[in-house]
Amino acid sequence: MSAITGTEPRTPPTPARFSGRATGVAALTALTGLAVGAGLIFLLQFIPPTDAISPLRRTISEYGLSANKGLFDAAVILVAGGSATLFAAHLPRRVLTAVPAVAGALWTVSLLVIVAFPKADWAVGPSAGGVVHRIASVVGFLCLPAGILLASGRVFPDSAVWRGIARWLGVASLLWFGVILGAIARSALLGGRWWQVIPLGLVERGMALTEILAVATLAVPLLRRT
Repeated sequence: MSAITGTEPRTPPTPARFSGRATGVAALTALTGLAVGAGLIFLLQFIPPTDAISPLRRTISEYGLSANKGLFDAAVILVAGGSATLFAAHLPRRVLTAVPAVAGALWTVSLLVIVAFPKADWAVGPSAGGVVHRIASVVGFLCLPAGILLASGRVFPDSAVWRGIARWLGVASLLWFGVILGAIARSALLGGRWWQVIPLGLVERGMALTEILAVATLAVPLLRRT
């Protein structure tokens, strides 16, 4: 028939093409989730009643104690979903070893735990859920940069630029956390409340943004394959 019509027969899509397309869609979906999640958290600072929360002194989790808890929960879940999608998309490529894969899983689970167990409302007093929330925050903030640092070499084997960006973001995330540890150490030696030594809200927001950007770098090789 092609000889009669003068047209070439249509080549059916190969499994590899389907795989590349699905990978690209997953990467774009994950990036959208990360961007929308980060955008919602940013928006919370400008709508009442959370616009009264100081971004310099109050942590992001304060939003979860307000009437805007639904938006806060949705934002964190979107970031968790986007992160899980990017880490999972690399598993079939066999570029993630066990340790960074587990680190990515712990980061994702910690975000969901943060939603399930809100921060303690100190106007009422400490709570068991607040302790779980704090532990999950520490686990997530440490596991994500560790996972990125360990995975970057295999995720970006042919791109020194993106490998360097991913590693720089991982190191920067740990440095943000180091500022908090420094404040705790200073207060232990000199007295005072450690969360008042530094602009805790600003430090945490900087750390959160850096870690979201670090996760987003995992989309680069997936989009390049597409």
